[in-house]
Amino acid sequence: MTDIGTILKEARKEKGLTLDDLQQTTKIQKRYLIAIEDGDFAALPGKFYVRAFIKQYAETVGIDPEELLAKLDEDKAPKPEETEATTRTEAVKREEEKTMSPILAGLIRYLPTIIIVSIVVAILGTIYIFAWGDRERNSSTQIADNSQKVSVSSESSAKSSSSKEKASSSESSSSTSKKESSSTKAKKESKKTTKQKITNTSATGSAFVYDLENAPATNKIEMTVSDGATAWNAVSANGVQVWQGTLNAANTSQTVEIPENTTTITLNLGNSKATSIKINGKKFDFLKENETLTVRTITLNVAQTTAQ
Repeated sequence: MTDIGTILKEARKEKGLTLDDLQQTTKIQKRYLIAIEDGDFAALPGKFYVRAFIKQYAETVGIDPEELLAKLDEDKAPKPEETEATTRTEAVKREEEKTMSPILAGLIRYLPTIIIVSIVVAILGTIYIFAWGDRERNSSTQIADNSQKVSVSSESSAKSSSSKEKASSSESSSSTSKKESSSTKAKKESKKTTKQKITNTSATGSAFVYDLENAPATNKIEMTVSDGATAWNAVSANGVQVWQGTLNAANTSQTVEIPENTTTITLNLGNSKATSIKINGKKFDFLKENETLTVRTITLNVAQTTAQ
């Protein structure tokens, strides 16, 4: 896979482009461009982005992306030498099994199971012996104690038993109430801490940056245009455009599902005053940051919910 990175890197240099130039043109983060050139595809956010980033990089530096993607698939396929070596190993193993007697081969095959069963039986036998000895000693002690005790009236025993049952019932009810209260409190606190939150962090001209906190692994963006209005919009994930189109009277709404584990979402709005947005079903009030703008670019830095 390193060959793909080397090919792209050499083509970039021949074009006289720096990584910063490439980042500006492709909107792919610089650290991902470096990972592609180093062949470190595991550093990319997912399989979808490996192919998408390689294709976009290749098209920018003037290389046929299909050839590189085909090479990527070839590199992932198992090599014939490995398959042949595995086949030879299995063949040798079968030959060894054939030369053994059936009885010996069976013993060797089940030897680990036999050892484990023997150990378990030995442990159970030891436990049984100790338990039986304790039982005999306790029985003898109980007989001796009973012979020395004075009989207690059945009425006193009944009252004592009734008092214990009431006390036990009261303690059980109290414990249950405390557990239910603790469980309810924990659920409320969990809902508070995992509530989706969008915070504006910067605003420069028509460009606005927000932090999207407590987001799920897969996000949904719903855009709706007001009655009688027209708005061109586009949605990108980690620098790759996933949807673009025009909303109008014939098509007033569009829902875009963002690829899993996306860290940056970019919204390009051509008529922001006529466009309303929902993120994961929650209204996004972006117009409070300069409601007079018509064209604006919104960048969402995604921070996903941490598993509890």
